Amino acid sequence: MRSDVLKKNIETLPHRALLMSACLKKEDFDLGKPFIGVANSYNDIIPGHIHLNDLTREVKRGIRDAGGVPLEWGVPGVCDGVAMFVEMRLSLPSRENIADNIEIMTLSHSLDGWVGVTDCDKITPGMLMAAGRLNIPAIILTGGPMKANVIEGEKHHPIEGFGIVGQVKAGMMTAEEAEKLLPRMVCGAGSCVGLYTANTMAVVTEVLGMSLTQCATTLAIDPEKKKQAYESGRRIVDLVKKGITPREIMTENAFENAIMVDMAMGGSTNTVLHIPAIAREAGIDIDVELFDRISGYTPNLCSIIPAGPNEMADINNAGGISAVLNRLKDRIKDSPTVNGKSIIQVAEDGNVLNDDVIRTLDNAYSREGGIAVLKGNIATSSIIKQTALDKDMMVHSGPAKVFYTEKILLDAIEAKKIIEGDVIVLPFQGPAGAPGMPEMLTPTDAIKGAGYKKVALITDGRFSGATTGPCIGHIEMEAFNGGAIGAIKDGDIVEIDIPNRSLNVKLKDAEINKRLKDLKPPERSLTPFLETYRKKFTGINCYGKKAPQK
Repeated sequence: MRSDVLKKNIETLPHRALLMSACLKKEDFDLGKPFIGVANSYNDIIPGHIHLNDLTREVKRGIRDAGGVPLEWGVPGVCDGVAMFVEMRLSLPSRENIADNIEIMTLSHSLDGWVGVTDCDKITPGMLMAAGRLNIPAIILTGGPMKANVIEGEKHHPIEGFGIVGQVKAGMMTAEEAEKLLPRMVCGAGSCVGLYTANTMAVVTEVLGMSLTQCATTLAIDPEKKKQAYESGRRIVDLVKKGITPREIMTENAFENAIMVDMAMGGSTNTVLHIPAIAREAGIDIDVELFDRISGYTPNLCSIIPAGPNEMADINNAGGISAVLNRLKDRIKDSPTVNGKSIIQVAEDGNVLNDDVIRTLDNAYSREGGIAVLKGNIATSSIIKQTALDKDMMVHSGPAKVFYTEKILLDAIEAKKIIEGDVIVLPFQGPAGAPGMPEMLTPTDAIKGAGYKKVALITDGRFSGATTGPCIGHIEMEAFNGGAIGAIKDGDIVEIDIPNRSLNVKLKDAEINKRLKDLKPPERSLTPFLETYRKKFTGINCYGKKAPQK
């Protein structure tokens, strides 16, 4: 085992003294006892993380009972909902920071394996990236969704507040009336109730085989979650003793399965950023085209908040992710899991308990899955969640209204400068342009909350998993890197055709190129961290690859 170097060499005698000063006992240095890291992302800021200390205690108990030595440390986490609109640019960069954190701690301390205790948007993918990169035994425990606050049969939760902001901005509600609605939105521990990015990534983790069965949908407050934590602790010791590593589990088949389940459930568009990044760390190349291809033949079987009425608790009660896998069992490809079963065995053991919450293939909500990839003279690629879109906006053409910050856009909504039919354009929001590629839930839900039915939004930034409607993001290349979205001016006609996968502006190439030559990026205030991130993505697309410019 990797930790043997700390246990038996005379050169590491002082190392043992240091570890014993940190409360290890002499018997912990037995050669048969693996050192297991526990990367705990607890903090008392994120609702999805306030209970993780309780889960971590169970993980450590499971490790000890299985004959391992648990060694815990802290991992940072950004609450996207709290950072949104205020300072959102650090959220996506935190993903790499988390992967680096785990690399630093596991390698510096010769750990034999590790457990990631996580729940929210960038923390879970950061941990999965570390698992693929380090390729030492690992298991991920996702902390579970929150339960919606049900009042008179209606489900309420924090994210609905973003839509209320739009109602206030549009003059449909006063700020005082909005404040009175605050108590109904408070839910408690867990990742936000719907299939937003946090829960989508928990689903991806389970389908990849990196967490225990039912982990993604078991509520944070469910006593079963502590049992999963304890069993995760036991399982990691077994994985270490058997030498089973993440790259044996996160296979090419596993990633394709994860994308398929994501498409079937209608998950967050952010998976198009996270899954390729995780795969790349595991030595596998996944192109954005794969999402569109799999979406094209995968029916949408679930209708989950924000796209529909069901919350994650409803999915759990209907059988969880193993039940969704059961619906797709003839389409998924075999791959191992941390359970000791193959993913096909997990699928065969799954049982659908509600045919409306998890529909059959021949009674799907739609023929295609959640995500569509659009191309045209604006974009070499762009992303939309088509299952969260009204059918009458599948094809749209309208004049552009260009804004360079979310605040200016919100002011325009308040001043009623946006009219039905407009296409809002938010350039310079990408990894290099913002920098940091912030999420756009505040403007997208403000548009929806204001009651607009035929207003589209396009950006080289990204969207929250909570975003619905005709919102197209991840436009490549981004404006900062010379992408054509930067050439669009007020009044230019933007044409969106989702069935035909196209996104264009009615301009000739010569005019686009002429405008781009004179384009100057807006000034942004930068911290050293953001300056470094900008340099990393200058000339590189949001997937970490050089891409042809329009």
